Amino acid sequence: MFVMAKRIQIAGLLLASIVLLVDPALAHHVMGGRVPVTFADGLLSGLAHPIIGLDHFAALVAVACLASAHRAGSLLVVSFVVAMVAGVTIHVRGTTLPAAEIIVALSVVLLGAVLLRNRGLHTSAALALFIAVGLTHGYALGESIYGSQSSPLAAYFIGLVAVQSAVALSVMFAARAVLRRKSEILTLRLVGAGIVGVGLTVLMQQVIPVP
Repeated sequence: MFVMAKRIQIAGLLLASIVLLVDPALAHHVMGGRVPVTFADGLLSGLAHPIIGLDHFAALVAVACLASAHRAGSLLVVSFVVAMVAGVTIHVRGTTLPAAEIIVALSVVLLGAVLLRNRGLHTSAALALFIAVGLTHGYALGESIYGSQSSPLAAYFIGLVAVQSAVALSVMFAARAVLRRKSEILTLRLVGAGIVGVGLTVLMQQVIPVP
């Protein structure tokens, strides 16, 4: 038990340390804050997510791992991606969501905690959770494309859907392989611990900004 706790602690600290090295101001911008103006710019921006945002990447991994326990896992992942697209759309249309980044960080903590507990969610509960988290994260990601014209915006959606789906489905199938070996279930709990660490670190960055 002591060894397990130590491994979980180490995983959380490692991922949290990585987040501390990332500038929060660049978390949603591929081109240093410049709004995409061409189709290529939009595509690049969409493909770069969630690569440049560890909080979004952590959420995507958590969703994939949690979905792996369900027969309808692929549909759950697709629902999450569609919700993200809807969240981006809500943002670019000018809707304001107060404290969006704090909500994003809290959602990462929640997903990691559910994964760490290693207790399966009912499919309907997982669907509701994934849609809520997807909308929130999509809204945050929409900051990078806000104000763009239709061409780069369409390209952004293409890139975003492609990379999110590819990463999430790949992780989901890998997690299923892990779940088939009960002796390796601890691996997913370690992932959950790391995701909690990422969420808490991002939350601290939002509450106490790094100078």
